[in-house]
Amino acid sequence: MKLKLQNVNKSFDEKQLFRDASFTFETGKIYGLLGRNGAGKTTLFNCIAQNLTLDSGSISIIDDKGVENAMYDNTEIGFVMTDTNLPDFMTGIEFVRFVMDLNKHRLTTTLSASENLSKYGIKESDQHILLRDYSHGMKNKVQMLVTEITNAPIYLLDEPLTSFDPVAAYEVKERIRELKNNAIVIFSTHILELAQELCDEIILLHDKHFEILEKEKLQSEDFEKEIVKILSGGE
Repeated sequence: MKLKLQNVNKSFDEKQLFRDASFTFETGKIYGLLGRNGAGKTTLFNCIAQNLTLDSGSISIIDDKGVENAMYDNTEIGFVMTDTNLPDFMTGIEFVRFVMDLNKHRLTTTLSASENLSKYGIKESDQHILLRDYSHGMKNKVQMLVTEITNAPIYLLDEPLTSFDPVAAYEVKERIRELKNNAIVIFSTHILELAQELCDEIILLHDKHFEILEKEKLQSEDFEKEIVKILSGGE
């Protein structure tokens, strides 16, 4: 499967974020999307997830038979947002059970709702607390959990390790690596060491376009300096 962005354009008021930007993502890779604050990373994710519309251009999914579809179902997108959006009136375990029941045909786990929450570091005593009373870190864990287990062909992870403790962060990184076996994984981060550790390719959102970092530079000692140089305009 491929995710194809063709000549995409998007502006807010007087600010243009993308100008005829094109790129094709492929299954089996983890892509790191890097850019300065305000470059449009979260906006791009929302356009792919169909929460926002493009000004022009197209976003389409190409299946394994080569059939291209620009009218894809947004349930094919697993989207972990920086700002969580969970139903405050449900408890953690109620919400996870609800998502699992809704996606019985596509679950990637055989564990129970409680076992899945425990795997993400949510104690059993906290599983029965309303989500509105969860900390930001706990909400982030629940959001990552329900996204991971629903077997989407495309995952958009916007700063996915925000608020995770070291143990949980390690476990989530392992699961992100597993996701790429059957999916396209794109994540944004400001942590360059994380991008270098996890990514197969680095895509820079810079000057309203996508710029690919040369693969040999991904594991070089000057990786961080190279990223900073490009994103600062070579200054």
